[in-house]
Amino acid sequence: MALRSTAVSDAAPEIDALDGLPLPRQRGDLVDQSAAERTLLDAYRSGRVHHGWILGGPKGIGKSTLAFRFARFVLSHPDPRSPAVAAARDLSVDMGSAVARRIAGGAHADLLHLRRPWDEKNKRFKTDLPVDEVRRTVSFFGSTAGEGGWRVAIVDAADDLNANAANALLKVLEEPPPRSLFLVIAHAPGRLLPTIRSRCRRLDLDPLAPHRIAGALGDFGIEGDPATLAAAADLADGSLRRAILLVQNDGVKLWRGLERIVAGMPDFDVRAAHAFADHVTVRGADDGFDIAVDFLLDMAGARARTELASRGGAVAARWAEAHEAVARLVARSEALNLDRKAAILAAIRTLAEAARN
Repeated sequence: MALRSTAVSDAAPEIDALDGLPLPRQRGDLVDQSAAERTLLDAYRSGRVHHGWILGGPKGIGKSTLAFRFARFVLSHPDPRSPAVAAARDLSVDMGSAVARRIAGGAHADLLHLRRPWDEKNKRFKTDLPVDEVRRTVSFFGSTAGEGGWRVAIVDAADDLNANAANALLKVLEEPPPRSLFLVIAHAPGRLLPTIRSRCRRLDLDPLAPHRIAGALGDFGIEGDPATLAAAADLADGSLRRAILLVQNDGVKLWRGLERIVAGMPDFDVRAAHAFADHVTVRGADDGFDIAVDFLLDMAGARARTELASRGGAVAARWAEAHEAVARLVARSEALNLDRKAAILAAIRTLAEAARN
């Protein structure tokens, strides 16, 4: 069972929301992550569950959904030695239960969900997860669990932590309160502070196979012609979320347009590049912009891997540097609220320069 996310006029947007689809905390099912789910269930059932877990893997493969699924199970079954836990085959919980309903509504007193907050003044999400958000764990863990059991904090995602916030998280991980769980979602776990990694157990989730993504698109009611849905599943790089965004934002068409632009690099059609940049940076096209950035990064990364296999390290390093340069360009543009079209065009020129040398 899954609840549909609903828009509330006076409520702040949610950073992980997809139009008309259930939020991770509202989803009762999980696509193809049974091995990771079994690891968490076995650890909890043992009675010696680690207080900190890093759920790692690319964005959109189910890490947040699994985190809420585990939190729901623990808060529904606070005694790991109970018959219900012993008999459980997975982490599923009745989505009509009081615990599940409160979690779905973001109102469970013993669950803290830390994310990049909405900036009401500038009408956008903050570019990082600030230290003030992480400091909410002090009062959260400093009080008695509202229902006498566990308290669970979900950090979503640790990749967004700024330096001060990362250090604040490390401090609370170093001295975990009793019956506390930290579920730290990380799209690139290797980039976390080594000290954070050392205090958590790492559990990596696998990217989803294209045929499973295609099937899940149908389960979510995502409509489109079969060829487009199949292409979106192939381009999604194992991410169901990315596939959904591709379908909702003509992402397959964007990919083909970008392919035509880069096909002749180092030379490219400047007019076509401007048209592409205009298309993905019009007002309200946040998802289209993110898709375009992902595509540019994917192209640079794929070229680096290809060159490493065929021509050696020097050429591959140049493309790896182009990948990092594009990432920096976009990060700087977002942090300083600069012209997005200029960032896209600069990224295309960066790839062209990498192809020239």
